[in-house]
Amino acid sequence: MTIKFLPLTASILVISDSRTLETDKSGSLIESMLKVAGHEVAERRVVVDEKEAIAEATREASARERVRVVILTGGTGVTRRDVTPEAIEPLLDKVLPGFGEMFRWLSWEEIGASTLQSRALAGVMEGNLIFCLPGSTGACRLGMEKLILPQIDNRTRPCSFGTLLDRL
Repeated sequence: MTIKFLPLTASILVISDSRTLETDKSGSLIESMLKVAGHEVAERRVVVDEKEAIAEATREASARERVRVVILTGGTGVTRRDVTPEAIEPLLDKVLPGFGEMFRWLSWEEIGASTLQSRALAGVMEGNLIFCLPGSTGACRLGMEKLILPQIDNRTRPCSFGTLLDRL
């Protein structure tokens, strides 16, 4: 039996004090990967690395009609300006600790002990999936290929978020 693919609509938020849509490679990569996989992208925008701006942009993106997935890239490190997890975690109804754990485990192959500096995060907010990835293109590629794309595809077995969205 063939399972019909159900595309999802996503918003991409690039968290940065220095990038523009023209210079942003990570958000562009995420957008491209989503589209190649058959999903739709409602928006890709740059958001300043400030807690309230990130929280507000995430609420707005999640509230957009048809958006079921919000992917943030950037601001997940350990420097003073990296505040994405602090902005997002209070918004989540459920935190998905396995996402960050698996991301760091997979990152070990590429960056070794530096993976300790990643605070990748995911959760559910008002029935939508929220993913926070580091800002590097390598991290975005890894997170998208190994975790996000397989889990938002309703055909992934034995289970995926794509099949659970109506029950989140």
